[in-house]
Amino acid sequence: MLINEMKYFLILLFTVSTFATYSQTKSIKKSSPLSENLAGTEGMSAERLARIDVILNDAIKQNEIPGAVALIAKNGKIVYYKAFGMADNESKRALKRDDIFRIASQTKAITSTAVMMLWEEGKFKLDDPVSKYIPEFKNARILDSLIERDSSYTSKPADKPITIRHLLTHTSGIGYGVIDGDVKFKKIYKKAGIVDLYTTESVTIEQNIKKLAKLPLHHQPGEKFTYSEGLDVLGYLIEIVSGKPLDQFFKERIFIPLGMDDTWFYLPASKYNRLVSIQTKKDEKWVKYAAASFYDPEYPIKGAKSFFSGGAGLSSTAKDYASFLQMYLNNGELNGVRLLSRTTVQLIMANQIGNLWGDSGAYYGLAFGVLDQKGQDLGGKGSKGTFNWGGYFNTDYFADPKEKIIGILLKQTQEISNDETGWKFRQLVGQAVDD
Repeated sequence: MLINEMKYFLILLFTVSTFATYSQTKSIKKSSPLSENLAGTEGMSAERLARIDVILNDAIKQNEIPGAVALIAKNGKIVYYKAFGMADNESKRALKRDDIFRIASQTKAITSTAVMMLWEEGKFKLDDPVSKYIPEFKNARILDSLIERDSSYTSKPADKPITIRHLLTHTSGIGYGVIDGDVKFKKIYKKAGIVDLYTTESVTIEQNIKKLAKLPLHHQPGEKFTYSEGLDVLGYLIEIVSGKPLDQFFKERIFIPLGMDDTWFYLPASKYNRLVSIQTKKDEKWVKYAAASFYDPEYPIKGAKSFFSGGAGLSSTAKDYASFLQMYLNNGELNGVRLLSRTTVQLIMANQIGNLWGDSGAYYGLAFGVLDQKGQDLGGKGSKGTFNWGGYFNTDYFADPKEKIIGILLKQTQEISNDETGWKFRQLVGQAVDD
């Protein structure tokens, strides 16, 4: 009996010590969770912020968008947080500030963050071949030619392995199937049955990634920037390295520590009524977007709920995502919980792709697009170092470390062409600085 009790004690001690080693850590720095404050108190002009009301209301009146939620934070305080228009025009449901949006590719930065949290634990090196952890990626090959009659192809060996850094920076050569810019890859991915973004079918990321690993690449790893399913591959890597399903890792290691209670791959039933409809225009009226050829728009609340897409699967609110971005503006910490070291945030924000974006005014780091000096000087996008991205269903965000400003604009639309609220919003946030 004593031996059994001793065994139990040792197992318990190992479990507790392991959890303590790899659970979230407290920080000697303790910033406050996001809360609201008057714009003037934080160096923003309320009168100038009201110009945002005008452009969003005008866009709704002109039938350019059905609705939007806009949030601005400065110095860790929310100074502007409003909802405009409709969450669903057919049912006449007005949009609310805390409504939930499909954030699609805004998921990528969260997955990248999780990867870097595991990197901080010494689980891998960024330049490790991903095949070290997912063997199916050994012996990668480059597409040579497509045989049109049956979507088969010829290929040649890659000159180097795909690394974790390649996957983080969209330089692996992996494509994106249905939304790929190259029709050849659309055909190859379709034939292979690759899930690109989201699904209601009973599929796991393990099944999808193992199929993806067998397919040819656009180009040699590291040679070009090709927007890709690389973050889905990394979602599977997180599962392998952490030993946890991706949704569980995100919840325990990121969402709970940051207070992101409304961010999920699949919403609990109690939150269904807050999911904003994806809308499009038909005969100049806003209607629900019908199921596309490769996804059902109701995927966050319907179906098998088994596919955790690290590249596009999450739904969230403006405030939840602002908390995530505020953690970055705080150099990896929020509310006394440290997700990343300041030194790791510096690495994430560094230029990781050289001149692959040319003289565009921005570069790509390990999680975001980042503005350089030219980008700042072109105007309307923020200071040098401002980081940003967006999502497939018309969501956008940016965060400016110099001005300590976050801007988030969430909409849910498909197949519309005259929406200019994105650039206008970002430009008007900057002009409201009044300190």
